[in-house]
Amino acid sequence: MESTCKRLLKHCLDGTAWPDSLLDEVRRGLATESGIFFRTLIEPLGDLFEPYLCDAYVRVMSALLREPAMIERAIRLRQIRRVQRDPKRVYVLSRITLGADVAVTSVLLDAAKARFPEAEIRFVGPRKNWELFAADRRIVHQDFAYGRNASFEDRMAARPMIDDADSIVLDPDSRLSQLGLLAVTPSDANYYFFESRSYGAQSHDALPELASRWCEQTLGVGGRAYVSPQPADVEIAKATVNLGVGENIEKRLQDPFEKQLLVMLPDGTLIDLGGSEDEAERVRRAAGSGKRMFQGPFADFAWLISQSRLYAGYDSAGMHVAAACGVPLVCVFAGAISERFFERWKPTGAGPIRVIRPSGSALAQFSEFIGDYVD
Repeated sequence: MESTCKRLLKHCLDGTAWPDSLLDEVRRGLATESGIFFRTLIEPLGDLFEPYLCDAYVRVMSALLREPAMIERAIRLRQIRRVQRDPKRVYVLSRITLGADVAVTSVLLDAAKARFPEAEIRFVGPRKNWELFAADRRIVHQDFAYGRNASFEDRMAARPMIDDADSIVLDPDSRLSQLGLLAVTPSDANYYFFESRSYGAQSHDALPELASRWCEQTLGVGGRAYVSPQPADVEIAKATVNLGVGENIEKRLQDPFEKQLLVMLPDGTLIDLGGSEDEAERVRRAAGSGKRMFQGPFADFAWLISQSRLYAGYDSAGMHVAAACGVPLVCVFAGAISERFFERWKPTGAGPIRVIRPSGSALAQFSEFIGDYVD
């Protein structure tokens, strides 16, 4: 399945027509290997942030789903429309990944609150994502789970249907709609889609900036990235660190970088153990003894980041939380699939930010930045 998806990806990248037989091979593999399909084909099509690959994505998915009308609808939804009325409810779809909900979805939430002060703002998505905004009384949670390891068929079926005439839906390029392909409302009249992969294609702006610009065009007001988690029952720390990379080992720097980084941070630094036992064990080895460790809901760690004087880590959700909170942050940004990927996902915010690209001087750059913010 992986080699089949790579062959189809090459056709997409080259802008050439693929044979029907290749698509049939992909379709047969979807029954048992949908994870490979999304990881090898669909994610690269989005991560390159090229408009022509957005078109390729629509063509691939419409063919696999045997829904040719998706192509015309996708073209129509890219047109910017200004909201002309004041709805009673605004539904904002989750991006599913935590970092994207901070960098993108929160911008739409913030703009919706400003534009519609009397409306109920509903965050549609998993509870752990909503917890990043749980202390914001304007945000109501509408729970909707999405299984990132589910089958292709289940992923296509896992979409909320919002049949509410007194509402609008803001879609930040969500997996709940499969990046705008699957209708989540009976009519598109009240549906507004931010295609983050193609919007502002010629700019070097980061996603929070692009999302704010789209909000200005669509809602008449911009927004800013923010988080508002409930306070955690954990002692705050001068510095917070997250060395998690998810399943992407390309984001890491080679040993002994992590151990040397943690040595230079002050006593009492709080280190997140990450989202898996393998990741936690790697962090424990790098930290050694005498370090404070955190393991718990990400929203709790987000609150701890917001209370700290420094955040350090790799490209991750924690990086976007620190940027949104104006906390001084220094991060290694490795594993970018393209330069535009880096431009879109780089942290932006009001606080001091140092982004380090992989190099032999990464540790020295960390040391230089850290010295200004910790004793």
